[in-house]
Amino acid sequence: MINLQTFMLIGASLFCTGIFMVLTKSNAIQVLIGIEFMINAAIINLVAFGKYDKYHNGGQIFALFAIVLAAAASAVALAIILNVYRRFKTIDPAKINELKN
Repeated sequence: MINLQTFMLIGASLFCTGIFMVLTKSNAIQVLIGIEFMINAAIINLVAFGKYDKYHNGGQIFALFAIVLAAAASAVALAIILNVYRRFKTIDPAKINELKN
């Protein structure tokens, strides 16, 4: 059986990978993937801690809400990225310096 420390270690490594991707990547899609890694790390921790809540299943319920919110955020972010690409012909966040006309 996998203990709580293993889940927390996996979640922490996934979260650190996500932070690294957000801070170092120059592609908006890769930044979005890094954000998803961080959200998935939080979901792993919620489910791992929810194992100890035998009666209310709070961790699993919060994890389901987080999954739904992550999917919605990904859809909105992808739509924004597509519109930015149509306008600026790049998805490099450093090259997009004017968002107003």
